[in-house]
Amino acid sequence: MENKEDYKYLFLDRDGVINIERPNDYVKNSSEFVFVDGAIDAIGILSKYFDYIFIITNQRGVGRGLMTTFDLQEVHTYMLSQITKSGGEISKIYCCTDTDNTSVNRKPNIGMGFQVLRDYPSVDFSKSVFVGNSQSDIDFANKLGMYSVLVGDKYKKDHKIYYGIGAYYENLYKFAKDFAG
Repeated sequence: MENKEDYKYLFLDRDGVINIERPNDYVKNSSEFVFVDGAIDAIGILSKYFDYIFIITNQRGVGRGLMTTFDLQEVHTYMLSQITKSGGEISKIYCCTDTDNTSVNRKPNIGMGFQVLRDYPSVDFSKSVFVGNSQSDIDFANKLGMYSVLVGDKYKKDHKIYYGIGAYYENLYKFAKDFAG
């Protein structure tokens, strides 16, 4: 990433980036929400460098009836309270609860990106970084012309995903420390 100061907007996936993913399950309440090590501190660090930080997350568990929108809101209220206590700031959370992969709002489709533009018209995708842990996150970022960062250990090192990213980090905290330089 050249000229880090050129980047003003940060987009984060939630599951696997901010909180630990639940294999073959969903985070259905705040007791199941466990932060990835260093994620809270990372958001605190990154809040000093970015004008806005957005969370862009698919939440199919609501669409499948495994949890309600109230449950999801409760999870997000808990998450935001912990982030705020540590000096981090999230501008807004965008969620897609649709179960259909063709939904314009479901990543890798870019509808949630346009929701951000509707709410924050000054956002420029070419000055944005997206940190995610899955192919759909990287595809979303690349379709919108964002700098894409992959985190986590979901993919083997020889996977094709590594050819379509701007950078790889073990986790959000390692990205934040490097970005803060």
